[in-house]
Amino acid sequence: MDPNRRDSSSAATAGTSQIGDVPIVADPEAGSAGLVQARHVTVAAPPHTLALEGGQSLGPITVAYETYGELSERRDNAVLVFHALSGDAHVAGRHKPDDKRLGWWDMLVGPGKALDTERYFVICANVLGGCNGTTGPASIDPATGAQFGTSFPIITIADIVDVQALLLDELGIPKLLATIGGSMGGMAALQFAVAYPQRTHGVIAIATAAQQSAQAIAFNEVGRQAIMADPHWRGGYYYGHKLPRRGLSVARMIGHITYLSDVAMREKFGRRLQELHDYSFTFSADFEVESYLHYQGMAFTDRFDANSYLYITRAIDYFDLARGKASLAEALRHTQARFLVMSFSSDGLHPPYQLKQIVSALRATHKHVSYYEVQSDFGHDSFLLERFKMEGVISSFLASSAATFTPRAAAGGSV
Repeated sequence: MDPNRRDSSSAATAGTSQIGDVPIVADPEAGSAGLVQARHVTVAAPPHTLALEGGQSLGPITVAYETYGELSERRDNAVLVFHALSGDAHVAGRHKPDDKRLGWWDMLVGPGKALDTERYFVICANVLGGCNGTTGPASIDPATGAQFGTSFPIITIADIVDVQALLLDELGIPKLLATIGGSMGGMAALQFAVAYPQRTHGVIAIATAAQQSAQAIAFNEVGRQAIMADPHWRGGYYYGHKLPRRGLSVARMIGHITYLSDVAMREKFGRRLQELHDYSFTFSADFEVESYLHYQGMAFTDRFDANSYLYITRAIDYFDLARGKASLAEALRHTQARFLVMSFSSDGLHPPYQLKQIVSALRATHKHVSYYEVQSDFGHDSFLLERFKMEGVISSFLASSAATFTPRAAAGGSV
């Protein structure tokens, strides 16, 4: 299957407002975001700390982030992208001219694309607890001079969002045009609208949920147990020793299965054997799908930290937007943003019904909400692949948001 084919998508749910007949086309002349560089800022610096939802505090906190485009004089064109579990701040472009790795959402960020960097100032930061420049388990604990390991405090999506709000303070951006994210990033975008109702005009929540489901928690727990069962995990204090690569690889393999649909697996692999005419009658990887999962798992260990996987999946599992509230509608009642909620028909990790629950709760409190269900066979990974089905919808939503946006007075900080 070609992930860049031009297909049409369907949007339909009775009782929800819709964007209409948005042309599902992409500009063939859309450009690259070009060369970008990671930047770092320190927040919650002494004498301040960040109070975490679990009761502990943390600080100072280093935040790694990247920006694309230019912030307008009125500071009214900033879009904050929240990444998913295995993502990072590098959302688009390249770090070096010969860099083979494009940013993870390069298909949507750049000149002429959905997040048009000639119109919008796009920001993406590595999350708290991550392993790509933002403070996490592999960072040095200033109290001990050693890496945190599992002495790092348990974090939540709310904590992750609080850190990024502090980043916006440093950048002098009091109010965003929009927040956007898929999967865990969608959870963070929703949490931002609840925690900081006056700080974003729009929310684009994609392939996500208002709370982590029991099945998704189960898959994450199996992955965590695989890591902790690795003899090299050493209770989380493996830095300076052999890394728990096998455990992390298995965790990634488990997670990767949830990202694909049955149709995608069938069309991509079927029961094809790997360079064999018959079964080997051993426990080696006879099938192409086995070899694929082994490769994906081991490749992941080259760029991700096992402890970060533990902490971030736990944050995802703890996510429940209605926690402490009478209902999801009550949790969303005080939000002031306009919402675009986007699901994918074959998504097994966050099926459309979970997105429709968000839409129903928003409509119950008379919020401006549009719902769009994309017909796709790619499963949960659709939000990373279906450029031509997503781009027109996101572009239209951002343009209409910009037309109704009134920025707050700018705070201090620099970009």
